[in-house]
Amino acid sequence: MASAHPLRPGDPERVGDYEVLGFIGEGGQGTVLLGRSPSGQEVAIKILRAEFSQNDDARRRFLREAELMQRVAPFCTIRILDAGWTERSPYIISEYIEGESLEDLVRRDGPRTGSGLSRLAVATLTALSAIHRAGIVHQDFKPSNVLMGPEGPVVIDFGIARVLDTTGTVSQVVGTPSFMSPEQVEGRGITPASDMFSWAATMIFAATGRLAFHGDTIPAILNKVMNAEPDLTGVPHPLNIFVGDCLQKDPRRRPTAKNVLSAITGEIPVLPRDPSGRKPAVGPSGTKVLRTELAVPPVA
Repeated sequence: MASAHPLRPGDPERVGDYEVLGFIGEGGQGTVLLGRSPSGQEVAIKILRAEFSQNDDARRRFLREAELMQRVAPFCTIRILDAGWTERSPYIISEYIEGESLEDLVRRDGPRTGSGLSRLAVATLTALSAIHRAGIVHQDFKPSNVLMGPEGPVVIDFGIARVLDTTGTVSQVVGTPSFMSPEQVEGRGITPASDMFSWAATMIFAATGRLAFHGDTIPAILNKVMNAEPDLTGVPHPLNIFVGDCLQKDPRRRPTAKNVLSAITGEIPVLPRDPSGRKPAVGPSGTKVLRTELAVPPVA
């Protein structure tokens, strides 16, 4: 998270048992403050924004974020420490990680390269594997939701994440246009494959500094998500192969986070590309693998 700024007029001086030290930022759903626990630990305090505090659905969704995050293994995601209510709004207490978002870092310092880009890919895939294993779709994976902490990348902001239903899908139009999957744009039921599309778009931004799908208006962006092929120029090899597979318009043709992670780290064999391009190659056990003819060396 970014460094804290002085408190603004109207910001609380305490939230529950936590002393408030400064203002970190504000998003679509909540205000984030820097706090101190009774034991002296610095924490991040997220409070539902005042304009939503009287909305029952908004309050439930806000606290649902804490519940979902607690279901995910703590590596590569922020650990939830507490949650509760002030007189006006619910709040979530999480560990405080000093750092900036991937979006801010790339815009300031330029694209990620070399082993730094490889570590980013591995860390974010590890986080998505854990999220999906918990039966959750993040739904808003993007550069601003990857925090570049001192110990490595951390996936944040589960504000619109949803638990998969009995069919393995969720059905809502939510997300950030340039990083939404085609099925999100259409409002169809989405699966973890939607997060993989967003992951690939995020990797293009990290490697090149440009958006995979851009336009002057939201409709123009969404039209490109649905119909245009992204420009992978500048995405290094072999990451460009995995990114290309994850940007398939048909979610059934995208590999899982676990598959991509295993291929990048050399844990699974990478079989030859199906010449027809219609389906992934299939190994002897019947397991679908990535569609590439290139050997993938372990990440340094």
